[in-house]
Amino acid sequence: MDALRPRQDPERIGTYALLARLGAGGMGMVYLGRSPGGRLVAIKVIKDEITDHPEALTRFRREAETVRAVRSAYTANLIDASLSAPPYWLATEYVAGPTLSHAVRERGAFPADTCRRLFAALAEGLASVHGYGVTHRDLKPQNVILSPQGPQLIDFGIAKGAGDTALTQTGYASGTPGFTAPEVLMSNQVGSAADVFALGATIAFAATGRAPFGAGAMDAVSYRAAHGEIDVEGVEPGLAALIRACVAKDPAARPGAAEVIEACGVNSALVEDPFYRPLVSLGDAVPAYAMQAAPALLHDLPTAAAGGPANPATYVPTTLATPDKRRTTPWLAAAAAGLVLGLVGAGLVWWLPGDNGGDGGAKAGGTSSAKPATSASASPGPMPSADPSGGDAKPVGTPGYIEQTNPSRDYWSAQSKTCGLPAEERLGPNLSTYEVSELGSAEHKEVLHGKLKVGFMLKPYAQGEVKAPYYVSIVVKPPHAIDPDTGAPSAGVLQQNLDLGYASKPVDMFAKGLGQWVEFTYPDDFTETVMGKPYPAIDVSKDPGDWTLLVEHVQAPKQYASIVCAGFRVG
Repeated sequence: MDALRPRQDPERIGTYALLARLGAGGMGMVYLGRSPGGRLVAIKVIKDEITDHPEALTRFRREAETVRAVRSAYTANLIDASLSAPPYWLATEYVAGPTLSHAVRERGAFPADTCRRLFAALAEGLASVHGYGVTHRDLKPQNVILSPQGPQLIDFGIAKGAGDTALTQTGYASGTPGFTAPEVLMSNQVGSAADVFALGATIAFAATGRAPFGAGAMDAVSYRAAHGEIDVEGVEPGLAALIRACVAKDPAARPGAAEVIEACGVNSALVEDPFYRPLVSLGDAVPAYAMQAAPALLHDLPTAAAGGPANPATYVPTTLATPDKRRTTPWLAAAAAGLVLGLVGAGLVWWLPGDNGGDGGAKAGGTSSAKPATSASASPGPMPSADPSGGDAKPVGTPGYIEQTNPSRDYWSAQSKTCGLPAEERLGPNLSTYEVSELGSAEHKEVLHGKLKVGFMLKPYAQGEVKAPYYVSIVVKPPHAIDPDTGAPSAGVLQQNLDLGYASKPVDMFAKGLGQWVEFTYPDDFTETVMGKPYPAIDVSKDPGDWTLLVEHVQAPKQYASIVCAGFRVG
């Protein structure tokens, strides 16, 4: 939970006073709010830059209708919503407690008995949701809150009702890599069995403290989920067997929610579990002023439950009868007193499942006659379009570099493991992969230091999916704007980085050979180009934090589009 930012966050939404930031997602910001009568609520507000995307609005409205329809002990109920005019928002009950992801990160893997109780509780929650004809489609540790009343399912942004049509783009699968079922990945067939797969993967994470199908590139993780074995090493055999049954490749072979509950053999409530009880204190503390204005204790605000247990604190699950446009703002190259600010970069972008903030267009429209500005913070101004017959036309041979044309709002977050914007061009499923690691180290590290090895591969079966030549540049982007004098963020002033980043020289993947890695060393092989002049990349140690990696499909120095986005953490 973070304090409100006076110049960025509103003081009120509708009749609700805003108290704090709860978090951010691909579609918007989530705030802690207080009703006029003192009730605490969670308010999700859709981003201004995607309000003009009909599909995004349709998804947001569908989320509101899904939450309104599902009245369960395992979901936060809808309190209020404004869906007719901007700002678009919805308010649900505020649920106190940490996410499952946060709890495992803080306390490590759960004991087997706790996992069984959590398994049964979440299975009952899914069965309750499915009883309303809804599939969640994005069950994962980040979407499970461990509340004092038991686990709560959140984020129905890509949930699907029985009568809904898919809102994801062709070639995109809803869900999160490592928790998305094979049938969803390969043919976007979404049903209750896909939620059971995600449940098994979620419990595997709780039982091991590790990603259920390993870490790495999104498509590599998805490939292992579709074809490999789940990681349950060290898990108690009976629990491991139930997890494996839930993640069977054939959806028909997976148990139903009632069978999962029966197999868990639960005879006491999860909230009475000695390991679970202390976990609820890991959630963010509500600001004191909020509690003074809203004197009702959070624990006295249980979620409503149509048909749910009268006393959830002693309830034991039983067998169930299963009833912005991207990069369209012109960008000014910055140059002052002979110091040219870096405006180049490209990178690897995680697809945020279920979110569609981009328009799929390439970054075209730059010009070699950009007006110089006097500082890095100069506001973008008008820029003429590129001359189609000039230097930005598709070149003969490999482009020598790429140069930024518009502000880059690709930001990767270590907390969410996602980028804020989706890729602009989508390769077919599992056609590429990437890697970033410390140079000379074979050990996988969550936090990187020193020189890095950055690689990209276009897989052999991309033949026919993409046409030769296919030029690719890898971009590494620091989290903050870099002072050209010092090669580090300005002292005392950390500004969000709108530069593209530092880019490798474009490479023709067909000339390299499909199935072959293209590898570069950062910072040695990376530069940013401004007005055709290259400037060296900075060392990662100059700007600790969440760095963004992009892979750009390059057609000309100022005509390129991201095909994947990811990132890494620098300590």
